[in-house]
Amino acid sequence: MTNKGLGCANFTFAVYLANTPNMLEYQGISSVNSLVSGEVNAIGQACGNGWRKVFNVYAKLLYALNPTDFYFAQKAPTWQQYRDGYLLQAGSATALLFSPPELDSNTQTIHIICGRTYAKNLLAAGKLQANLIWLDDEFAIDVKHRLVVCPYFDYRQLSNIKIERLSAMLSGLVS
Repeated sequence: MTNKGLGCANFTFAVYLANTPNMLEYQGISSVNSLVSGEVNAIGQACGNGWRKVFNVYAKLLYALNPTDFYFAQKAPTWQQYRDGYLLQAGSATALLFSPPELDSNTQTIHIICGRTYAKNLLAAGKLQANLIWLDDEFAIDVKHRLVVCPYFDYRQLSNIKIERLSAMLSGLVS
C-alpha cells in the first residue's frame, strides 16, 4: 500500500482524513505531494470553510504540542505563520493523508485519524490493524502504533480544550 495525500514525503506526523479536497488536481492522487507556499490558502479559497478549518486546526494542534516533545512551534512565531509557511510543505515532516494508516511499531511516526466514524469504517473494512482503546466517545489510542483517533479537525468538534487534551496524549506517545 502507498500513502496518498498532501505533505512531506518523509513525514513523522500524519493526519488521516476520509475525503480529499474537491479540486481536480487532488483527485486520483497517488503519492504524498508537498504543498508550496500559498497552496493551503488556495485550497481553502476553492473548497470552502471546511478545508480552512482542517488546516487551521492542524496548525493549531502542532502549535499546542509540548515544545520539549515536538519542534513544530519553534519554526514560526504564530500558528497562522506556521500554517502558511510550513504546514504540509517539503521538509515539514507533516502529512495529511487520504489513505489508511500504514502502522509500524518500529517507526517514530505519530498517526492521527480524524473522526470516530472514519476509524470504525477502516477497522470494519480490514484497512486498519490496530488495537484501539476507546477512552470515551471521541478519543481512542493505540500506544504501540503511536495512533490516536480524535474528533474531526473542525472548531466545534475539536475545540481548543480538546486540542489541549490531544496534545497531552501525543506527548505521552513520545515520552
